[in-house]
Amino acid sequence: MTEEPNYTEDNIRSLDWKEHIRLRPGMYIGKLGDGGAYDDGIYIMLKEVVDNCIDEFVMGHGKTIDISIKDKQVRVRDYGRGIPLGKMIDAVSKMNTGGKYDSKAFKKSVGLNGVGTKAVNALSSYFKVEAIRDGKTKKAEFERGNLVTEHDIEETTSRKGTKVTFLPDEEIFKNYQFRSQYIEKLLWNYAFLNTGLTINFNGEKIFSEEGLKDLIKQNLSNEPVYPIIHLKGEDIEVAITHTQSYGEEYHSFVNGQFTPQGGTHQGEFRAAYVKTIREFFGKDYEASDVRSGIVGGISVKVMEPVFESQTKTKLGSTEVGPDGPSMRAFITDFLKRELDNFLHKNPDTADALQRRIMQSERERKDMAGIKKLAKKRAKEVSLHNKKLRDCRVHLNDDKDNDNKPATTLFITEGDSASGSITKSRNVNTQAVFSLKGKPLNSYGLTKKIVYENEEFNLLQAALNIEESIEDLRYNNIVIATDADVDGMHIRLLLITFFLQFFPDVIKNGHLFVLETPLFRVRDKQQTFYCYSDTEKKEAIESLKGKPEITRFKGLGEISPNEFKYFIGEDIRLSPVLIGQDTPIPKLLEFYMGKNTPDRQEFIIENLKVEKDLVEESI
Repeated sequence: MTEEPNYTEDNIRSLDWKEHIRLRPGMYIGKLGDGGAYDDGIYIMLKEVVDNCIDEFVMGHGKTIDISIKDKQVRVRDYGRGIPLGKMIDAVSKMNTGGKYDSKAFKKSVGLNGVGTKAVNALSSYFKVEAIRDGKTKKAEFERGNLVTEHDIEETTSRKGTKVTFLPDEEIFKNYQFRSQYIEKLLWNYAFLNTGLTINFNGEKIFSEEGLKDLIKQNLSNEPVYPIIHLKGEDIEVAITHTQSYGEEYHSFVNGQFTPQGGTHQGEFRAAYVKTIREFFGKDYEASDVRSGIVGGISVKVMEPVFESQTKTKLGSTEVGPDGPSMRAFITDFLKRELDNFLHKNPDTADALQRRIMQSERERKDMAGIKKLAKKRAKEVSLHNKKLRDCRVHLNDDKDNDNKPATTLFITEGDSASGSITKSRNVNTQAVFSLKGKPLNSYGLTKKIVYENEEFNLLQAALNIEESIEDLRYNNIVIATDADVDGMHIRLLLITFFLQFFPDVIKNGHLFVLETPLFRVRDKQQTFYCYSDTEKKEAIESLKGKPEITRFKGLGEISPNEFKYFIGEDIRLSPVLIGQDTPIPKLLEFYMGKNTPDRQEFIIENLKVEKDLVEESI
């Protein structure tokens, strides 16, 4: 019998503010990550600093924000009132200190009350703040939350406001990289929600005149069935249209804060929209038919919002304020009044909307028999389904998403690759779905193929995305194929499948490609796994003598003992991203359609053989 350790006063330890943030960063900025996902910590840090600038704009102070990111260092400058000079150091280094506790000054703010900037400070290897107001300026510099230089107050002719410079700490964020696609989306969302605000990012001007209407317009990947409906009221704004795409796509906001996981406002919007449409047309349409193909945006302003996590990705408030109506009544009354009026005044839009609903209804009835057979087959197969080796934790479990570890589904080609990943994976958070050969090219096919094709149907069931991605079971869907021609082809076919039927999976940052090493370079003392020729050269130079060099031709050649290094803490993932202006139908038509001569000419003109790539890396 082992003796239990003593539990004494020596076991009780108090951490100061920066130690606690650095020890438990996930409590403050969510997951850490390397910048490969939109909600990684480095973007939350940027957001927390910008949120303070937005609050100044909302209060009527400063119409411009300047942001630059170079060599991983972030600079943010607003032209608001500036932090009061005497409290500037406290504001960025003393917990529970901030102007947002004063509800008169910040009635509907978005920043983390008294926490956000402190978390950025503690998690940065370098942090500098400068406040300018009343013709005077004060500066202070920190390292990992520790004050290293405090400058005296000086006279200045600079415009009032606040400047923040920070460098995320590489001790906390391993091998991180800022991706402009994620930053631009974040900043555009700020512009859409704050018309009249100008954001200058690395020389690019970001500005919106029509708010959510501009947001929907920019995010449309297919032609809208009817012109975007744009409705505005006090503390609420809505934009709606439909496309011929499948599924539902929503962009929801609270007090200017993007809520990627939705929440009560998004849920009530979905319900209120269906109720309003049913009453307008006087028909009890199926909710799925009314919402099929919808692209919607909703923004509400709420007093004292309650979020389901510290990073504010999901709203939990059921009321719009302490003395206000319920969220349901507020949104339902607005849509009933404004959307109903709009449709009466615009009969062409109403007719186009009804035709889209009836089209969805016909497609649903046509697929009813196929879906019934597919579900029966999937149920029978699921009892002995060898394609899916599931994990224990899932994204849609009824638990706090922020406190759950990220879950991953690896989609692999063949049994050899899936065998290595299965043996080396974390059974709690990593699942494996094994493909048999190359999947079907789904470009131009209807959604019936998802149910008729056993592999697609089982993949859809494994992900739980038949109705929408709200019940998605995994944070990350990772395509894990060989880095050869066949592997690349399978990647393309799978990306086509998601773009064709489930574009929301990509738009919401859930789809990735697994990077695996091309070479192993080792001697008797050290082993290096290299992802490029450059890394291989560096590894060879660091070893003495003539090292052993192995070229991995496929995932199946990597043993489970080695594979654990490539899907663990140091996993390298390349996100599949859709640009703001990427027209998905044209993209798929060119790469996956029947325009073989055009595609062949493009490949010939842009083809780079291994020799060219090696020369580029030198």
